[in-house]
Amino acid sequence: MNDVLDRLDLLDLDDDLDHEDRLLRDTVRKFADDRLRPNIQKWFEDGTLPARELAQEFGALGVLGMHLDGYGCQGAKASQYGLVCAEVESVDSGLRSLVSVQGSLAMYSIYAYGSEEQKQSWLPGMAKGELIGCFGLTEPDSGSDPGSMRTRAVRDGGDWILSGNKMWITNGSLSDVAVVWARTDEGVRGFLVEKGMPGFTTQDVHHKISLRASVTSELILDDVRVPEANRLPEAAGLKAPLGCLTEARFGIIWGVTGAARDALAATLDYAGTRTQFGRPIAGFQLTQKKLADMAVSLQHTQLTARRLGELKDAGRISPHQVSFGKFSNVSAALAICREARSILGGSGITTEYPALRHAVNLETVYTYEGTHEVHTLVLGSQLTGLDAFR
Repeated sequence: MNDVLDRLDLLDLDDDLDHEDRLLRDTVRKFADDRLRPNIQKWFEDGTLPARELAQEFGALGVLGMHLDGYGCQGAKASQYGLVCAEVESVDSGLRSLVSVQGSLAMYSIYAYGSEEQKQSWLPGMAKGELIGCFGLTEPDSGSDPGSMRTRAVRDGGDWILSGNKMWITNGSLSDVAVVWARTDEGVRGFLVEKGMPGFTTQDVHHKISLRASVTSELILDDVRVPEANRLPEAAGLKAPLGCLTEARFGIIWGVTGAARDALAATLDYAGTRTQFGRPIAGFQLTQKKLADMAVSLQHTQLTARRLGELKDAGRISPHQVSFGKFSNVSAALAICREARSILGGSGITTEYPALRHAVNLETVYTYEGTHEVHTLVLGSQLTGLDAFR
C-alpha cells in the first residue's frame, strides 16, 4: 500500500513534511493500520463502535485536543492535528468524528470559553480519553439556522433550568459532559450538562446508513437544573458556538483528504490486478482517465488543506477560508469516492472495499458542521459583500 500512496503523491507533498510531522503521521498511520483498519468493516456493518476503549487509546496517542495548550494537551501545530485527522479518516469518517468532536468541539468549548476551574476539572481527563464530551447545538427543527433554537435556560436562584432537545449529536450517549447551547434572556449561552443530572437523558439514532461506526444521539433536557458554576462564563451570543464549529471544520478539511486517498488507493491497487479482455483494467484509457482525474483532484484537496494549515499555524485564518476548505474538499472527496466505486464495479458495492463506505459517510460530512449550501453562501457573501442568508 505504501507504494500506491507514493504514486498518488504526484506533487511530492510528503517531501515538505519535517521529521516531527513525519513521525507523528507515521505513528498514527501505524495505529490506524494495526488497530482500526482490521476492525472497521465489522464495526460499520454491525453499527457498533468500542468508543470508550478507543477514546482512551486515542488519548494515549496524545491526539485528543492535541492542538490546545496545557491541561494535558500537546500544544501541537494545527497542521499536525490536520495530519492526524487525515490518517484517522482514511479508515473511517466516524472515527475522525470521535476524535474531532472530543477535541475541537467539546474540549475547545471549555478551553476557549470556560473558567479556569472548568478547564482544570474537565480537560485533563478528556485529553486522556477517560472522559468523553459532546457538543449540543443542532436541534430537530434548528440546523443551519441555530439562531432559531428552542432550547431555553431560565435562571432559578443560583441555578439554571434547561429545557429542550438537541439532535444528531456525535458521542451523545457516551458523554460524561455535554456542552449545551441554550437561549436565555441575555442571549445564547453555553452550559456544561453532566451525565446523571436529573432530567438529562439521551437516545441513540438507529437505522443509519452513514457514519455507522459512530454514536449519534438525541439529547433530552427535561427541566435539568444546572448550577451557575457550569455555565461557560466567556461564551456570549451565537458567536461562541459558531467559533467552535469553525475550529472543528478545520479538522474536516484535512480528514476528508484521507477518506478520498484511501478510496483511490484501494481502487488503484484493484485496477492493477483486475483482468478483463486479457489485460488489467488499469491499462484501459477510460480507467486511466478516471484515475488521473481523481488523483489530480485529491492533490488539490491536499494543497488546500496544507495552505489552510499554514494560515492557521500563523494565526491568520478567517472563517470564510475555513468555509472555502469545507466547501471544496468535502465535495471533491465525495466525487472521488463515487468515481472510485465505478472502477470497482460490483465489488465496489460491498464493504470488502472502502470506496462506497467512505462515500456514504461523506454524505453526512457534506451536511454536518455547515451544509454545502451554507458554505456556498458564506463564500458568496465574502465575494459580494451581500448576505443572502435572510
